Amino acid sequence: MKLSGAEIFVECLKAEKVDTIFGYPGGAVLFLYDELYKAEDAISHILVRHEQGAIHAAEGYAKSTHKPGVAIVTSGPGATNAVTGIADAYMDSVPLVVFTGQVNRDLIGNDAFQEVDIVGITRPCVKHNFLVTRVEDLAETIKKAFYLATTGRPGPVLVDIPKDLTKDKTEFSYPETVSMRTYNPTVKGHPRQIKNAVDLILAARQPIVYSGGGVILSGASSELKTFAQELGFPVTNTLMGLGAYPATDKQFVGMLGMHGTYEANMAMHKADLILAIGARFDDRVTGDVEKFCPHAKVVHIDIDPASISKNVSVDVPIVGEVKNVLPELLKEIQRRGEKPDQQALADWWKQIAEWQAEDCLKYTQDGDEIKAQYVVEKFWEISEGDAFVTSDVGQHQMWAAQYYKFDKPNRWINSGGLGTMGFGLPAAVGVQLAHPDATVGCITGDGSIQMCIQELATCQQYQLPLKIINLNNGYLGMVRQWQEFFYQKRYAMSYMDALPDFVKLAEAYGHVGMRIEKPGDVEGALKEALAMKDRLVFMDFITKKEGNVFPMIPAGAGQNEMILV
Repeated sequence: MKLSGAEIFVECLKAEKVDTIFGYPGGAVLFLYDELYKAEDAISHILVRHEQGAIHAAEGYAKSTHKPGVAIVTSGPGATNAVTGIADAYMDSVPLVVFTGQVNRDLIGNDAFQEVDIVGITRPCVKHNFLVTRVEDLAETIKKAFYLATTGRPGPVLVDIPKDLTKDKTEFSYPETVSMRTYNPTVKGHPRQIKNAVDLILAARQPIVYSGGGVILSGASSELKTFAQELGFPVTNTLMGLGAYPATDKQFVGMLGMHGTYEANMAMHKADLILAIGARFDDRVTGDVEKFCPHAKVVHIDIDPASISKNVSVDVPIVGEVKNVLPELLKEIQRRGEKPDQQALADWWKQIAEWQAEDCLKYTQDGDEIKAQYVVEKFWEISEGDAFVTSDVGQHQMWAAQYYKFDKPNRWINSGGLGTMGFGLPAAVGVQLAHPDATVGCITGDGSIQMCIQELATCQQYQLPLKIINLNNGYLGMVRQWQEFFYQKRYAMSYMDALPDFVKLAEAYGHVGMRIEKPGDVEGALKEALAMKDRLVFMDFITKKEGNVFPMIPAGAGQNEMILV
């Protein structure tokens, strides 16, 4: 029996075991939506309030589950509204499959109503994209899209489907496997490079493990822990890698980079060996690359060969899946029956302890103003470190990264590469739908939360009991901080002097709103909110207006040139 393109679309989703799809309907996707309506027992469609929200929600779903996120939007403005989310997923290597509607095939290129060349627009910010022109190719194209999105270095794949194709009919069969001649990711490390890396590991006197989001994407957190503890090396995580190694473990020296810990950055600067695992040496980590880790040999493990030596030259490149490479390294070390110089390693840890004694994250919660650090730290304590935490971008994001100690992977859901304000709330929607019984907190700011605040309606429709922690300082906080440090305190357009009453706004959407203005009320408000298991609670914490994030590496400085206070 022949199926229509729309029926094939749904059958393909079923074959890929998709249980949740985020989207917003429109004319070009009505046949697809009609079939989704018929398949609602198998596939849950989540109606967001903006297409950007659909993509971020799919990202939250994907980042917290190791499954691909799936979204559907209509043509024209529906597709262009999704571009920010797609670019965000591309920067953070998030596996997404995004379906966009397109005008009828005979109208493509005619400036038809709600037509855009979304394949051309998204080409720079997707792993791959397709315009399907024959219904006979639809099933295989969807199979390729899921394969590309989830293998190698993950990323978003877009499938553009003309409306008239969705009513055409053809025989349906879904391929069990798919092969692409020009796409064959390397998943195992080269044996010679494994041996070369082990040579450097065994010779190291001041080593450090620099692990990133690739460890989490590879599902290799357990392998990383085993590897690091076997060797006794210090471990630092990137912003995207938080939770890849337990934050409360004694070998963890904190996050590195622009707002990382003093001990992590100094250890990187003084190291003689850097084991870069699933990290990409981005500018927020390296600072001035000419000053970056001047004494170190570098071993770089990454699934994406294009990331190796892209920003920093490395001595031993290993292309492969982190989950496979780390056991290979450990096996070679054990085969040799050798260990790094233990006295040198003990001296190295003694030096690290001196840096740790600076206590670079210390603060004092005194006076009548709430400090944002205090709110995050209390949330970590009260949630027993077991919440899923999403964030937006800015000071609140850095405070969340510094003061919520992530011991598990896939719990820290943030926008690292693109730095997208508005990410936090819709991402939390995706996380909560994937983990209905979990505590999901969205740590945000008064600027960021307003970017996609309409998703509070989505939360009400689907009864999602999120806990929103709004660190309200009346500023675009990170912009203001940079203006204070580098623009002689000219706070150009960074002050939010017309904020809504967030409590009333939350209540207008049908949720619980709280306004917390005194430090003594912080703990009680968090406990009360977390006790409401079936309600979204919007906590508006009125925090210190001109608080700054420390430590900080100024732009263009080296890792050893940190501002501590």
